[in-house]
Amino acid sequence: MFTIDPHMALPESKISAPAEDTSDDEGCVLPADTMLILQQFLQEKALKERSEEAGTEPAGCFEENWQLSQFWYNEETKQKLALIVKHLQENNDSDTFQVALLSAPSAFKHVVKENKNAMLFEFDERFASYGENFQQYDYNKAFDAGYMDAYAHQFNLVIADPPFLSEECIEKMGVIVKKITKQEGKIVLCSGAVVHYWAKKHFGVSMCEFRPEHERNLGNEFRSYANFDLDSILNKEQ
Repeated sequence: MFTIDPHMALPESKISAPAEDTSDDEGCVLPADTMLILQQFLQEKALKERSEEAGTEPAGCFEENWQLSQFWYNEETKQKLALIVKHLQENNDSDTFQVALLSAPSAFKHVVKENKNAMLFEFDERFASYGENFQQYDYNKAFDAGYMDAYAHQFNLVIADPPFLSEECIEKMGVIVKKITKQEGKIVLCSGAVVHYWAKKHFGVSMCEFRPEHERNLGNEFRSYANFDLDSILNKEQ
């Protein structure tokens, strides 16, 4: 569910790499980064096998790409994000309700069932298979003149999941989100608990009780943020 420019260095990882074991009982110790890659491969394999056994498709038929910092939401989280979309559009006074997902591809199939015109903004061009519902983007271009102007003030709801837990990433994503959100639009940010100050500063959102979860365990505490009472919606619909 996260995407990045693969040429950028990761300021802070969203997952915890296994520590190197220096025990004398071990004859061979793999480096931490190699162990991480191996662990992710085995987790992807297990997820795919579980999906095949259940007769379901893993996250939109696409596997996570760890090089793009992608980690798919679990089923409950995808359902809750779709529920937020459903509630907000049912209580919207305008004729149209437009939704944008930024770097959150694993939630797209659930969201588009509630809003057929939902737009996925994603760095990973594999998702171009979604046709007119897909737009390739790069948050690093946030300060480029005219970037994303074609979508200025277009969306009633924007759900964003920045790939990095750094102020630079949060700031650039915030610039894009504010540009494409309507004046009275709603914003949902899914990111680490460590970004709470930057989330308020650059997105104008506050931390919520709702905690998005993933198919694989991440090393950092994950939280949601919004500029509206997101929790009351989820509590009401339970």
